[in-house]
Amino acid sequence: MSSNCGSTTITEPQPWGQQSGEEKVDKMLLHPEDIRPELREDLHDPSYQDEEGPPPKLQYIWRKVIFMVLVHLGALYGITLIPSCKVYTCLFGMFYNIVAGLGITAGAHRLWSHRTYKARLPLRLFLILANTMAFQNDVYDWVQDHRVHHKFTETHADPHNSRRGFFFSHVGWLLVRKHPAVKEKGGKLDISDIKAEKLVMFQRRYYRPAVLLICVILPTLVPCVAHLYGYRPYNRNIGAREIGLISLVSLGEGFHKYHHAFPYDYSASEYGWHASLTTFFIDCMAALGLAYDRKKVSKATILARIKRTGDGSHKSG
Repeated sequence: MSSNCGSTTITEPQPWGQQSGEEKVDKMLLHPEDIRPELREDLHDPSYQDEEGPPPKLQYIWRKVIFMVLVHLGALYGITLIPSCKVYTCLFGMFYNIVAGLGITAGAHRLWSHRTYKARLPLRLFLILANTMAFQNDVYDWVQDHRVHHKFTETHADPHNSRRGFFFSHVGWLLVRKHPAVKEKGGKLDISDIKAEKLVMFQRRYYRPAVLLICVILPTLVPCVAHLYGYRPYNRNIGAREIGLISLVSLGEGFHKYHHAFPYDYSASEYGWHASLTTFFIDCMAALGLAYDRKKVSKATILARIKRTGDGSHKSG
């Protein structure tokens, strides 16, 4: 299956504040109607600078800290139970993990945060359910945080600013009050497209009971029933990095540098579906007619960006 079938080749949008003759030539390659004229809120704004002075003191949300500790202790205990599990229980766990991951990667991330492709109602419904399974906040909050992250990356307005340390950018930001700059910039962000999504707003309205049902009751009930009744047998100016190995365990989300350079590319990498289960999933949905208008960056645009702002580590030089 070709990942280019039915996809739109797009070129790089004009970076903010660049007026030189070279950039004007690049601008001639631009087809704005191909880039998502309805969304530019996830494009990096290099004009924003942090105010001088130390960041405000961290304000811990202790209920979240306690919950996160208990969840990870439970996970460690769960590892010790794997040898005694039925094979179907393990397979169910793997299946559940992959579906939940697609709810984030193909759903909250590539569909709703970046609008890199369009999905018909059955696929959107599946992705909403899968996203709820992931238990990473509802789509509305996820999209708002992620667009702010892209627009103001590595500043105090970035919800998970990597300059505040690895732990903070990975999980610590979920355990503390948001920086005032995050609240200010996030509040000004245009997310009218998300507010217009009835499924997204329905999920937001009933998120807590849905999480209780999908993340607690069903995962507990299904293995129990099976046990009782079953058988018994790209840009050096942005700090994001490329780590291919991470893509294997994150369903294709490891090409972070590329994604920050081209957030509107549905495949989130230049290598197609063979490096990304999420891209393969979207391509399969397109083959079934459930996903369409996939946006893909042209090779010429990638090479032009590498030449202009790359650090020389790309295989093309």
